[in-house]
Amino acid sequence: MKLKKVLALTMVATMAVGAFVGCGNSKDGGDSAKSDSGKVYYLNFKPEADDAWQALAKEYTKETGVDVTVVTAASNKYEETLMAEMSKSEAPTLFHVNGPVGLKNWKDYAMDLSDTDVYKNLNGDEYALKDGDEVKGIAMAVETYGIITNTKLLKEAGYTVDDIQSFDDLKKVAEDITARKDELGFAAFTSAGMDDSSDWRFKTHLSNLPIYFEYQDENETSTDAIKGTYLDNYKNIFDLYINNSTCDPKELASKTGDDSEAEFINGEAVFFQNGSWEYGNVVGDKKLSADDVTMIPIYIGVGDEANQGLCTGTENYWCVNSAADEKDIQATLDFMNWCVSSDKGTTAMADDMGFVIPFKDAKDTDNVFVQKDKEMQAAGKTTIPWDFTTIPSEQWKADLSSALTAYAAGTGSWDDVKTAFVDGWAKEYKAANQE
Repeated sequence: MKLKKVLALTMVATMAVGAFVGCGNSKDGGDSAKSDSGKVYYLNFKPEADDAWQALAKEYTKETGVDVTVVTAASNKYEETLMAEMSKSEAPTLFHVNGPVGLKNWKDYAMDLSDTDVYKNLNGDEYALKDGDEVKGIAMAVETYGIITNTKLLKEAGYTVDDIQSFDDLKKVAEDITARKDELGFAAFTSAGMDDSSDWRFKTHLSNLPIYFEYQDENETSTDAIKGTYLDNYKNIFDLYINNSTCDPKELASKTGDDSEAEFINGEAVFFQNGSWEYGNVVGDKKLSADDVTMIPIYIGVGDEANQGLCTGTENYWCVNSAADEKDIQATLDFMNWCVSSDKGTTAMADDMGFVIPFKDAKDTDNVFVQKDKEMQAAGKTTIPWDFTTIPSEQWKADLSSALTAYAAGTGSWDDVKTAFVDGWAKEYKAANQE
């Protein structure tokens, strides 16, 4: 709590100085048109979408004359980047929180969006992040993740996705590919990289499965003390990844997200745990054909696996900085609404970023992973929600990542992973909810 108070005082003081300096500068010979229209500073959460956001910002500036600056935080560094940037005189006017847990730190700096066009353009209140009656955040995209699959390689191994309807099926296929790895010329899984650019796939997205199934058992949507009921299943799927991949488990600490992506594009592995946001990175010119990729669920051996769907949800909520200059706030709201309602904005978000956006003017995407999710939902498959948004802190994730990395390298035990998962949850929840 002391840290938050110090940050709050620092931010208020710095923003007040920034506002004063801004007023002073507007009196001399600057561009009055741009000053009158305000400006936008967007701190982007998604590194893989940086190029697309930079291009869209330039297009908006060309069309409206409004300056839009997009700064993208490095993978796994968003919260600390946001803290640093929000203490500056030119702080972000548009930023992200990852759900109700993330909002706790920033709700005093997130304006109420209830009376804005971008909120009114939402498809429903389930995409709004609220604090009481106030709309503090708006979901910018609904995304899907699972196990991206190279169907061409899978066929070369003698299988189709219809052969994989459970964890046992996936294990059988993966281990058979490993047994014939030299003959086939490829591995089952890409490297489960545990560096900062890749470990979120396992400490966050993979951990969602045991969290979800425990919540189902307990009829909960969050908890102050996770039991770890399905940690043996978590171990089984993680073991399958690291023991049937392109590299030795001891090498995973230094393997990156780019490594895993490149292995998949280059045909070195059949399976790649990732999400719909990867579509533009793995499909296209000099990459893979859309006809050769699909996505299957992450099976861990729990529940009705024959009717399990993909993991679909969001942790990307837009928030507008309430401490920003009024003109900059209005410029930011106008930019947000243009992104989700104009033809150029919705086309960029659908085609260039591969997003499904939950707004009335959304454009459909040709992203085959998104289409697979729609197909599975239409068939009555059970979609797995993003319950990892209830994880109590970033520290919990960091500690789990360290334990998983040590386990993979053989320098730590699975008991250490259990401790980080269960005891760490209770400790971090208590710390995050102290008055």
